[in-house]
Amino acid sequence: MRKTKIIMKSDGNKLTQKHDKLIHTENIKVISHVQREDDDWFVNTLMFANIDTPFKYKRKQAYKSLVGHRVNITYYVSSENIAGFDMEVMNIVRIKIS
Repeated sequence: MRKTKIIMKSDGNKLTQKHDKLIHTENIKVISHVQREDDDWFVNTLMFANIDTPFKYKRKQAYKSLVGHRVNITYYVSSENIAGFDMEVMNIVRIKIS
């Protein structure tokens, strides 16, 4: 997994200055976008070009497909236990189409 921290004058940069565990990446291409319902939430899972780790976020409503779009994201590293295996997952706190 390649981690990129880009500094710029944006909301993402303001968040990373306040919270040192956050990472901000810009202009990254979405190659897969899956949405599924979980109680009252829609869990969105994104995969990006040249990155093997899933990125997840929740929304109250379904969202249009982001496949092929370039996005700016602010996220933090987390892990989930899936079928007895610990997997690295990136939790998105802010996403915006570039």
